[in-house]
Amino acid sequence: MVDERKSSGRIRHDTKITVYVTEEELLGLEQTRLALRAEHGLTADRGRIVREAIDVLLADFVDHGPDSVLVQRLRAATE
Repeated sequence: MVDERKSSGRIRHDTKITVYVTEEELLGLEQTRLALRAEHGLTADRGRIVREAIDVLLADFVDHGPDSVLVQRLRAATE
């Protein structure tokens, strides 16, 4: 079953969270933003990329549960 949810994209958001990332993660996010523009002609700010990534990860969790990427990565992090 595929979850039909879509990320909220570019709308006004009323809810905010703060997420701390490493410099490597921030650099990777910025490199991805630039690659999307240079290689694919897509303009997206970092927040949009993060919202899309969250949507993809949550849909995978709904579809695959214990076999999802999220569960696998969290299990591997605790081993």
